[in-house]
Amino acid sequence: MALSTRVVNLLFGHPLATSEERAEHIGPVAGIPVFGLDALSSAAYGPEAALTLLIPLGLMGVHYIVPVSAAIVVLLIIVYFSYRQTIDAYPQGGGSYTVASQNLGEGAGLLAAAALMIDYTLTAAVGISAGVGALISAAPSLQPHTLELCLGVLLILTIVNMRGVHDTGVVFMIPTYLFAGTLLIVIAVGGWHVFNGAGHPHPVTPLPAMPAATMAVSWWLLLKVFSSGCTAMTGVEAVSNGVMAFRDDTRKNAKITLTIIISLLAVLLAGIALLCRAYGIAATDPNGPGYESVLSMLTRAVMGHGWFYYVTIGSVLLVLALSANTAFADFPRLTRAIALDSYMPHVFLLRGRRLLYSWGIYVLVALTALLLIVFGGVTDRLIPLFAVGAFMAFTLSQAGMVVHWRRAGNAPLRIFVNGLGAVATGITAIVVLVAKFAEGAWITALLIVLMIVLMRSVKRHYDEVARETDLDRPIVPAEVTEPVVVLPIDRWSRISEKAVCFALSMSCDIRCVHVLTAGATDNFCDEWEAKIAAPLRASGKCVPKLVTLRSPYRYILQPVVDYVLSVERETDFRKVCVIVPELVVRHWWENVLHNRRSDLLKVMLLMSGNRRIVVINIPWYLERG
Repeated sequence: MALSTRVVNLLFGHPLATSEERAEHIGPVAGIPVFGLDALSSAAYGPEAALTLLIPLGLMGVHYIVPVSAAIVVLLIIVYFSYRQTIDAYPQGGGSYTVASQNLGEGAGLLAAAALMIDYTLTAAVGISAGVGALISAAPSLQPHTLELCLGVLLILTIVNMRGVHDTGVVFMIPTYLFAGTLLIVIAVGGWHVFNGAGHPHPVTPLPAMPAATMAVSWWLLLKVFSSGCTAMTGVEAVSNGVMAFRDDTRKNAKITLTIIISLLAVLLAGIALLCRAYGIAATDPNGPGYESVLSMLTRAVMGHGWFYYVTIGSVLLVLALSANTAFADFPRLTRAIALDSYMPHVFLLRGRRLLYSWGIYVLVALTALLLIVFGGVTDRLIPLFAVGAFMAFTLSQAGMVVHWRRAGNAPLRIFVNGLGAVATGITAIVVLVAKFAEGAWITALLIVLMIVLMRSVKRHYDEVARETDLDRPIVPAEVTEPVVVLPIDRWSRISEKAVCFALSMSCDIRCVHVLTAGATDNFCDEWEAKIAAPLRASGKCVPKLVTLRSPYRYILQPVVDYVLSVERETDFRKVCVIVPELVVRHWWENVLHNRRSDLLKVMLLMSGNRRIVVINIPWYLERG
């Protein structure tokens, strides 16, 4: 086995046969880190995003985090029951695109697809940058290497995900459960202290002084706080989109996974909000001196500044950086579903060596890397923006399910549940869009429109190709004729001999084209008669016609192309077959020692030709021993 093959197998695993797909399916234990990292990790930045906007309210702002979080948890529960029904109705995978396109039509489906693709890309970039940003806040000396760290995390995520769903679940299992376990311990211990302290616990370590209020509360501010806090709900759809990744019973395992993810997220959001109010923990200015994350303050207030604090913060940093994994799990499945309907290039349908839709991963990595590079690895401003796409997708999915159950009949409760989900997420989508429009949500809206235009263009292309290539009649025997063969030839050699022999096996109408440039001495005409024409004539074979083209400007390829096009115009329905001889060298670097006219000629013929012109490459391989 070659060294390169061994390295690839070590990094990405051995290739999997199609028959081995069953072994790649996962259960709820591995499904939580694969499909739940994004949702669970949002507990680390969703409450902080809301509390940051409440800083101007001072102590009063801390009290408002509980009702805001309660509203988000209620919305989360509504979405949970809605997606349980989606899993039941679409056991093959019921993402927003599939549900919306099948029940609401093409336009709604494309809107959901565009919103989700943008959402997944932003999720990957923001997750990585948030994790690296948290690391830099703990180790400020790493600040100059922000972008390099972000790209390094992206590389690690890519390698792990290219190994397949099963291996990904195993690798991410420890950080995911460590994150959830440590935060649950903090919430449980903090809740015990709140109970024993009659609602007024004493922090183990001192907390920063509460800022003074600089403005009064308003409905507009609360709406902005709610919209920022709703970033904690991104990634909830991942399970319904990846049902087929679970082992049998797929629906049961998917619903168990969804239930655990939503339950954990609801407990984390509610617990963090209640403890922040009880301990009087307010957010600190991310751009100001002495910044400390809300989870850091909460953990040391409850547990102190010992080893448990560092384990907890370490798990938070790790999960934040790895939260982009949800995008890696779902983006390829989404692009495959869209490509099945020909709205995306069909390359997204191809499965790689580990039974993955690898092209979806390649595109996600490229887009994520581009975002990280453009923003220098600091994408905090994008954190609230991807909630726009997520809630648009939620709304379209739930509205589509309402139509699905109405068609099925006798499902009033299911219609009510999905209808409630559609109304709740629809209102939230409007609130998020309006509240964040001036801060950049207009960019997301514009990108969604551009993505829809692009997808329609791809579909239009495939429709045109199908119209021009589809055939509903039998073969026409009259069209089965020998082609006119055009063979460019510069000198007599083993390469040209192989090409001439192949041409003779195809047709008796062969035109050997030789270009004679001005001022060049050429004895090919004498060689033609002695070495080609005479032997063929003596054996009773047909003799190719020699066509000599004179080129006063020393061009070689253009006269050949012009001649091929003139032959095509002279024939009525016969194919014109152009045979292009080519030397294949031993090593790639030897190509620079030979002119590559054959490659350029093929390109010119393919660009200038038409349906009756066929190009055949005749390679001559140098011996390798």
